[in-house]
Amino acid sequence: MARRTTSSSTGSSPGPRNRTPQPLPRRRRTFGDFIKAFFAFIALTVLLVGVPGALATQMGWPLPSGSPSLDWLRQEITTGTFLNVLTVLVWLAWAQFTACVLVEMKAAVSGVGVPNRVPGAGPSQLLARQLVAALLLVGATAASFAPGLSQLGQQLQENQRPTVAAAQQTPAGLLGQQEQAASSAAAALAEQAVNAAHAAESGRTTDGGDTKYYRIQPPEGRHHDSLWEIAERHLGDGRRYKEIYQLNKDRAQPDGSKLSEASLIRPGWILEMPGDARGGDLVEMPDEAPQVSKEVQQQISDYSRTGDNHQQQGSGQQGGSSSGVVDHDTARITVPEQRPAPDQGQQSQSQGRQGQEHATPAAEAGDDGGFGLPQALLGAPLLAAGLLGALGRRRRQALWQSALGAVGGRRGMMEPPTPTGTAADVQDALLVGADPEGVRLLDRSLRGLAAALAEESRPLPTVYAAWMSNGDLHLQLAQPAGRPPAPWQLGQDQTFWMLSRADAERYEDVDTAAPYPGLVSLGTMDDSRLLLNLESVPGIVSLSGSEEDRAGVFASVAAELATNGWSDRMTITLVGFGHDLTPLAPNRLRHLDDIEALVETMEAETRQRRGALGAAGHDSVLTGRTGPAQHTRWAPHLVLLAAEPSAEDAVKLAELASDASRLGIGYLVGTESGDLPGAAWEMEITSEGKLLAPLLGLELDAQLLPVAQQRAVVELFVEADPERGDNGPASDPPFLVDISEQGRPAVYARLVGPYEIIGLDTPDGERSPLLHEALALLLLHREGVHPRVLSSALWPRGVTEDVRDALVERLRAWLGNDPDGTPRLGTDSTGRLKLAKSVVSDLDVLRSLYHEATQGRGVDSRAVRGRLLTDALVLVRGPLLAERPAGRYGWLTHEIIDAQLPLLVADIGLALSAFHLEKNRAGKAIEALNAALGSAPGDERLWHELLRATHATGDEARLQRLAADLVSRSGARGLPPRTEALLDELLPSWRSGVAAVG
Repeated sequence: MARRTTSSSTGSSPGPRNRTPQPLPRRRRTFGDFIKAFFAFIALTVLLVGVPGALATQMGWPLPSGSPSLDWLRQEITTGTFLNVLTVLVWLAWAQFTACVLVEMKAAVSGVGVPNRVPGAGPSQLLARQLVAALLLVGATAASFAPGLSQLGQQLQENQRPTVAAAQQTPAGLLGQQEQAASSAAAALAEQAVNAAHAAESGRTTDGGDTKYYRIQPPEGRHHDSLWEIAERHLGDGRRYKEIYQLNKDRAQPDGSKLSEASLIRPGWILEMPGDARGGDLVEMPDEAPQVSKEVQQQISDYSRTGDNHQQQGSGQQGGSSSGVVDHDTARITVPEQRPAPDQGQQSQSQGRQGQEHATPAAEAGDDGGFGLPQALLGAPLLAAGLLGALGRRRRQALWQSALGAVGGRRGMMEPPTPTGTAADVQDALLVGADPEGVRLLDRSLRGLAAALAEESRPLPTVYAAWMSNGDLHLQLAQPAGRPPAPWQLGQDQTFWMLSRADAERYEDVDTAAPYPGLVSLGTMDDSRLLLNLESVPGIVSLSGSEEDRAGVFASVAAELATNGWSDRMTITLVGFGHDLTPLAPNRLRHLDDIEALVETMEAETRQRRGALGAAGHDSVLTGRTGPAQHTRWAPHLVLLAAEPSAEDAVKLAELASDASRLGIGYLVGTESGDLPGAAWEMEITSEGKLLAPLLGLELDAQLLPVAQQRAVVELFVEADPERGDNGPASDPPFLVDISEQGRPAVYARLVGPYEIIGLDTPDGERSPLLHEALALLLLHREGVHPRVLSSALWPRGVTEDVRDALVERLRAWLGNDPDGTPRLGTDSTGRLKLAKSVVSDLDVLRSLYHEATQGRGVDSRAVRGRLLTDALVLVRGPLLAERPAGRYGWLTHEIIDAQLPLLVADIGLALSAFHLEKNRAGKAIEALNAALGSAPGDERLWHELLRATHATGDEARLQRLAADLVSRSGARGLPPRTEALLDELLPSWRSGVAAVG
């Protein structure tokens, strides 16, 4: 695990990133500081007092003493008039500058929050900020800059001040930021020393003799104390925070609440420390400390009494919010309590595949001939499912565009390019790792929850994260939101809503907007997968680590957001990405050149969203998503900034992000150092692939998309892009067979229609369906199938390596050998399983016949073309693998053959129709088109040709009946525009005729 060295009271000790910086030592005031303060005081006096005094004594009142008349407007413009106008402008400038000084003074003295912007006062406010910072640097006490003595004894309401609200705030003045933090830290440390000096006055002896206590510090700007920080400073190792937690768990604090989670502590709480704790800000009891206040003395005394029996008191408490006090606004992520894992037969697809990965260890790469698959995608089921689904849609779109091009004379097999090398490995990894069922259940569950809340007129709760664990879905809320609607249940505490997989499977599709489209996978922890809701984070999420490691996280987040199945609409803005990911989702992803363009864009977006929310009367985008405009508005805008911003840009982003969660805007920003203003949640990615967030209590196995896989994924999408403009001749299909009598295959499988196999004996026993399915998969992939892809398709819930290998050997024995002794199931150079040419399907023959008719012998011989097209159409007996067993062949959802086959049949029907119409055989053309429509009823091209062929018969009544049939098939959508235009040309009276027929 990556570490960094940080100073502490006991020396330097290693600790992870994502931590609160140590308080800075007091900075001594230099002579230069006093000189700056003196000149700042002079400048402020001159500008605030001298300017109005000079104007009043030298220029007088510039405005007229009475109401102006028309005669006044006709007077001659003199030098005095100009002077009066200029005097008014100077007065206005003075008033604006005075307002800037007051705003900056208030922010600097309070030490909290970003100063309000005075309209139109950019340079003026910057000057005021610098002067005020220089003056207060030496002219104010430490308590003027940050919480000090008074906050150490703060009241209950202040103790419950949300840490996230403070995390959203940035220092008031840029120039005085370091000095303010130093002064505040010095004041807090001084108070702790005073408390230590007073502690012994109580005269009370504890069981531990020299038991030490620590009072949690108030926040320093955006930084907050944490158990990790305390352990690192006083025990020398942040990992010992668990010892502090166990000593203080479930003990009553001065504000009445209890420590129930290691990631949740509050300013003003008291912690008992282990005996070897060291450091000047610890309070020892009962040493003499005459200056301890009565209130602090009493609090520590009361707290120490709970030390003898706090274990018994806590034994009956549950985790989470069992204490009854919940910090509603504190952002924290907690692993949900898991139910026992279900039996193997009941596990989800994703859990089964994880089990498969464990059962098939890394050594499997060597067993597959030395060719493994990218583990990053194998362990990312939701990302893989999104990418695979988007790639399938892209390929189908390319097929349809190719089919439309065929109307103009370009006919072809419409085969997507076969990936090779790394792209082929990535495609196989997507097929193995994808969990489309998990994506479907997640989407239905979230939309079902939104619909149920809308029926009860309840708003959507703010969700920080979702956990997928053992098939169950846990939503972690920002604050309790009452009981969830059925079948959801309360989880381990009031901030968890849980839905079991069995209940999720009963959900059906509902017409409601996606409630939480900003959820994105970050990694796994304790067999649970974490999805962080980026748009709900109250501020910026920062990611530190090396540039290469950060790039893997950013690419994974961008790819999943762009392709996931639980979102409707969103905008994802990418800045500083080394590789263009736009081909994954051109409608969602956009790249900006630099941070300046990002700031300008997000300022406009923030203003627009604030105005839209105000005009609609919504508090946040969540309330908007349950309203009547849910499908058209309030889509999230997620910003992924991989490049580290400058200090000035970081402050601007912090200001924009302060209200981002309400507006549906999320920020994930990369940083080398880990220190980023406005960062509500801080994470670090290590070189070992760990995603660390100690303040959130997280240590995840990160989900990554390394550079090599990024390129391969983009290559798959680019190759499938229908806009590539390839107007050349259609490429040959990947596998052609000899269609002559001499090319009779040894094994012939009929896939187009009911599944039949000729040339092999039917296997006995229950293994027959499995062998048939495996052969069908291999026949549809003549380029070869990776063994892990085969096992994933046949056993989507997971399988061990020995079972998979046994099936392959059984399949090889069933298929047998060619006459020369070559096995009909072999392995190619890449380790993929591949069928011999003697094993053929009717789909292979269908493709070969069409190719020979349109690009082979049929081009020069009309008779040959007609015979080949007729033979091809006879092979079509129905849909692909008709009457297949229920519950099997689920892998077909990943294939595009269901789109290829209808288009191929339609092309054959169109070609045969054109062949007959050349000789005016309209009846034969109609028969060919009707045969093709049986397999491709939705192909508009077939209907157009059928209308033309029917018109060629001269039977107007028949054409009228066909038009009426088309209208009835179109339903409420109506006829496509091009079909209407064709009917207007062929049958101008079709509208009245359709009404008469109807």
